[in-house]
Amino acid sequence: MIHTYEEAVAWIHSRLRLGIKPGLNRMEWMMEKLDHPEKDLKAVHIAGTNGKGSTLTFLRNILESAGYDTGTFTSPYFEVFNERISVNGKPVSDEEIVRLVNMIIPLADELEETDWGGPSEFEVITCMALYYFARMNPVSIVLFEVGLGGRLDSTNVIDPMISIITNIGMDHTQFLGDTIGEIAFEKAGIIKEGKPVVSAASQPDAQKVILSKAEELKADLYLMNRDFEVRYTGPSQRGERFDFFSSQMSRSYEIKMLGRHQTENASLAVQAADILKERYSYRIEERAIEKGLAAAYWPGRMDKVYQMPAVYLDGAHNPEGMQALIHTIKTRFNENKVHILLAALKDKDLKSMIRELENVSDDIALTTFDFPRAASPQELKEYFTFDKHHIVKDWEKYLETFITEAVEDDIMIVTGSLYFLSAVRPKIVNT
Repeated sequence: MIHTYEEAVAWIHSRLRLGIKPGLNRMEWMMEKLDHPEKDLKAVHIAGTNGKGSTLTFLRNILESAGYDTGTFTSPYFEVFNERISVNGKPVSDEEIVRLVNMIIPLADELEETDWGGPSEFEVITCMALYYFARMNPVSIVLFEVGLGGRLDSTNVIDPMISIITNIGMDHTQFLGDTIGEIAFEKAGIIKEGKPVVSAASQPDAQKVILSKAEELKADLYLMNRDFEVRYTGPSQRGERFDFFSSQMSRSYEIKMLGRHQTENASLAVQAADILKERYSYRIEERAIEKGLAAAYWPGRMDKVYQMPAVYLDGAHNPEGMQALIHTIKTRFNENKVHILLAALKDKDLKSMIRELENVSDDIALTTFDFPRAASPQELKEYFTFDKHHIVKDWEKYLETFITEAVEDDIMIVTGSLYFLSAVRPKIVNT
């Protein structure tokens, strides 16, 4: 029996020793033992290489603006573990975490004795979320973010009302495959029989796979730039503007999340909201969509955490994410002196990530952080061509010095790993 929150989180994290365990056998076994909480949920399932969290938060804010209590399951967390399971943006309480852990420990112990072995950390947390939203705190709708891939991801025990697949890129290739088509196949694994799917996949190979899967399962497919369109109309003082076109109408929106790519994520949320309204009778008025998009905020995505000098956190942790960051720098900060603080994981495509970063920055500080797969500054240094980079051993002191000594046009962007950003954010926000 676990008695404290600290003990509960320590037990959950102890499951990390089991690593990543793709497959649904353990999840299905636990769902059976719990009398299938996943069947009691009204859910939206979100997969993709980048943009899952942003798309989720746009849709969450739309639903909240329409008056619906909305649960979310996301990863990773930024400040407190509880963020991963939230209702209307409010994390579950410490006491609820303790209750959930005590519910799942006997199941984990029993699973240890089977041929499948005990559940991984992510399987444990997914099980907790499913039970919480079905039995402890039922809500109108739950938005589930896939952890890795889709087909064999722990979250894929749900039968969602809508599946959303954001973009497809080359990430987690050791688990998902070496080609866009193979990766798209894993993402398309969340498509369910007869349930609509919305996607921003743009590559022909990815589209072919998703089209085939949707046709096989008789799932209506809403494909960006075929069935609906987003037209970027430029930056605004507070964010970005875009027009959304569908067969029904054209609409104009503004968001405060920075980056042209965020207008595509927002459009996925708009299309999903339209489906929830038309197919599932959710009462979502146009004003709720406008208000929800304008209010949406997701930490770690061009997240301005210090005003003067400007310090941004951006979780560009793969080549596609880095390309989006580079485009944002070119669009918004070409008059600024751009400083980069970079820490990344060694199992990422570092060469592709770093290749163009030098071209849009004036100074790049390379560092590392306390994480098992973190690359060393020396490992990062190997991928740079120009003499714009330097090694920083103490990133906390480096940021303190920047904030103290920076001039008006200086900006700092901290990037490379979402796990690094989760360590940096509280240090800056709490100063």
